[in-house]
Amino acid sequence: METPDNATESTGHTGIAAQGWAAASADPQYRAAVVDLLGALAYGELAAFERLAEDAKLAPSLADKAELAKMASAEFHHFEQLRDRLTVIDTEPTAAMEPFAQALDDFHRQTAPSDWLEGLVKAYVGDSIASDFYREVAARLDSDTRALVLAVLDDTGHGNFAVEKVRAAIEADPRVGGRLALWARRLMGEALSQAQRVVAERDALSTMLVGGVADGFDLAAVGEMFSRITKAHTKRMAALGLAA
Repeated sequence: METPDNATESTGHTGIAAQGWAAASADPQYRAAVVDLLGALAYGELAAFERLAEDAKLAPSLADKAELAKMASAEFHHFEQLRDRLTVIDTEPTAAMEPFAQALDDFHRQTAPSDWLEGLVKAYVGDSIASDFYREVAARLDSDTRALVLAVLDDTGHGNFAVEKVRAAIEADPRVGGRLALWARRLMGEALSQAQRVVAERDALSTMLVGGVADGFDLAAVGEMFSRITKAHTKRMAALGLAA
């Protein structure tokens, strides 16, 4: 996953965000929310690994194929970190991931790229939207969980790689830009739709987002959060040389 332009680690944490896992997890609702969050992240990283490995088949050169393989390996390492953390907190990883598999599989099925460039844009745009969302949530998590979530959101290098390749393609054929801009807008809509679906179906997770568990989150804050995510998306589109 990519490190977004708007990523900032907040300081002066209060409430649950100022506690470690041992203290925070005494609240069963908070614990359930974290299990959901780690399960969703873990399946997302596993799916990213599978997608990058598949996209490597579309790579136009051996160098590009090798670059995607390296990124896929980084995503799988992130998955292993999350899987291991779920085990440490006495949660079966597969059971934690299962509730999110259908929504993520649906998203990937509905947004299957038709070529190499669409695959690059999807990984850059889709992963970055997810990364923005999880970073926003991380600021309200206990310190141990927050550190893990931020670690697995480290940039795999896909952002710079995608920008370089997409901008070069548009320079070579400006007509490509219009098609990819439409594709990116579709990805944004599908990603937000699937995120809302997942949150709506998981009570503990949705409660955490609107302030019932995590410190400082209310409905107005959620609206501001999605506004920041949208603005970051617009900046990324500009970096790609595409209209938002």
